[in-house]
Order: sequence, then structure tokens, then C-alpha cells
Amino acid sequence: MLKKYLIYPLIGTLLSTSAAMAELKIGYIDYARVLAESRQAEHAEKEMESEFSPRKNRLNASRDDIQRMQDKLNRDAAVMSETERNKLQNDIVKKARELKRTENELLEDFNIRRNEIAVGLNKQIGQAINEMAKEGGYDLVLTGGVGYVSDAVDVTAKVQEILKKY
Repeated sequence: MLKKYLIYPLIGTLLSTSAAMAELKIGYIDYARVLAESRQAEHAEKEMESEFSPRKNRLNASRDDIQRMQDKLNRDAAVMSETERNKLQNDIVKKARELKRTENELLEDFNIRRNEIAVGLNKQIGQAINEMAKEGGYDLVLTGGVGYVSDAVDVTAKVQEILKKY
């Protein structure tokens, strides 16, 4: 008798949960693909390149200068006076330190700028996901941490289309 009172409500709950799950609309988005293939990411990459390439070029020129100085020291050290050799060695060390400091500054600036751009891109992608989910009547949209996704629930292309409007 006690089993009857426990089992019937449990079966009823399971059946109603199964019916609710059948109506649940789920989608999956390959976030990395959306990010990599978006027009915004391509634009951001070009923007970063134009913003940082002059500084990279100056760094490369400094590296070349240091290498030329090092080559001269290696080649002519035997015929240089001690004063000239010491001055050249000190100049090489000084320029190498300056190069290292400038490289670190560039890397920090690059990372800061990349993070700023990523925040903006993530915001746009999030808006596109929300728009797609609302328009499509999705109850749940997953973007990662999924072991398997069938093509039936992969809505990445829909989000990419919406993102093209931004």
C-alpha cells in the first residue's frame, strides 16, 4: 500500500517531466567559430595590425641595429682600441635593455587593446545569440562544454547571420 502512494506520484512526475522536456527547444553555438569567422573579428584584427605594426617595425629596426653592432664587435674587436670596444659593448647593452623595455611595453599595450576589443566582440556576439534565441523560440542555448552536438541543434550559422547585421 505504501508503495502505491510513492510509486504513482513518482511515475506521474517522470511522465510530466518527459512531456515538458519534449517541448524544450535547445540550440548549440560554436562560439569559437562565430568569433573566428565574424566580420567584426576580421576588422578588429586589421585594426590591431595597423595600430601596432609601426611599433613592431621600430622594434625590428632596433633589433637589426643591435645585431649590426654585435657583428661589428665580433668582427673588429681585435683591431679596436679597448676604449672603443668598451664603448661599443656598453652601447649594445644599453640598446638591448631599451629594446627589452620597449618590447614589454608593446606587449602590455597589445594585450590591453586585445582585451578591450574582445569585450566588445563578446558583447555583440551575446546580443546576436539573444536575438537568435528570442526569434527562434529557444529555451536553452549552449555555447561550450558540450561533448557532442548534432547538426539538428547547431545554430551557429543563424548567429553568424545575425552578427553580420551589426
